[in-house]
Amino acid sequence: MSRSTPRTRIGAHVSVAGGIDNAVPRQREIGGNCGQVFTHSPQVWKQPPVDPEVAERFREENAAIDGPWVIHASYLVNLATPKDDLHEKSITSLQKELDAAEELGIEYVNVHLGAHTGSGVEQGLENAASAIDELDVPDGVELLIESDAGSGTKLGGELGHLEAVLKYTDTDVGVCLDTAHTFAAGYDLSTAAGVTETVEEFDERVGLDSLRCLHLNDSKHPCGSNADEHAHIGEGEIGDAGMKSVVTHDVLGDLPLILETPTEDGRSYAWNVERVKQLRGESD
Repeated sequence: MSRSTPRTRIGAHVSVAGGIDNAVPRQREIGGNCGQVFTHSPQVWKQPPVDPEVAERFREENAAIDGPWVIHASYLVNLATPKDDLHEKSITSLQKELDAAEELGIEYVNVHLGAHTGSGVEQGLENAASAIDELDVPDGVELLIESDAGSGTKLGGELGHLEAVLKYTDTDVGVCLDTAHTFAAGYDLSTAAGVTETVEEFDERVGLDSLRCLHLNDSKHPCGSNADEHAHIGEGEIGDAGMKSVVTHDVLGDLPLILETPTEDGRSYAWNVERVKQLRGESD
């Protein structure tokens, strides 16, 4: 089920310091042609509106990028929460991200399901689906649920969690699969056979027609550890063989590949972009 495909759609989560319009030239500097951003600090609730002039510049700059782009929602958002106040804050915050995506011409908004914090898995999944159905998703924008590493009471580590939310919600949503999270949650992506098995299970339970992009990260921790710490491509526990199997896979390799790899050891996104191209046989 593997092959080398032309023209990788690959990019990274880049900074919007100085204005979100700066994201596009930063993406081009690292050799990226798609990408992801925060519209504001992910650690606070305050979300300034997108300046219309900045949005226009972003759209103009973006004409030179293949796309797509993804907005990553705030880390504070918890769709699975049983707490009414956090539920309302999460919906308000996520709605602002969806509206910003429409203004910027960005296709996707990515969010984690969050944690049930003791209310139970099933209740948490129902809470998340209910929260999603309270959103007004603009035309041309799609909400993506991201897979999780599955620590504590966080949801999204098991493919069954993604399956349930897509079943429970009346809203059309897609999925973003994070390779490091998926591996940490217990799905072995370190071999070609493991990648094939995971993709087949995903298709059976969730459906490949719902998969929109990959967060492409290696993992610093073993399979099933539930530890979320990313490594450079091919240099973590997934390793070269696993990452090559992912990026050359018939389905996965054709998706937008968005890096969230670390900046350490003198290497950052540009090194990882080039490494992916090498694994796909596209490097000079």
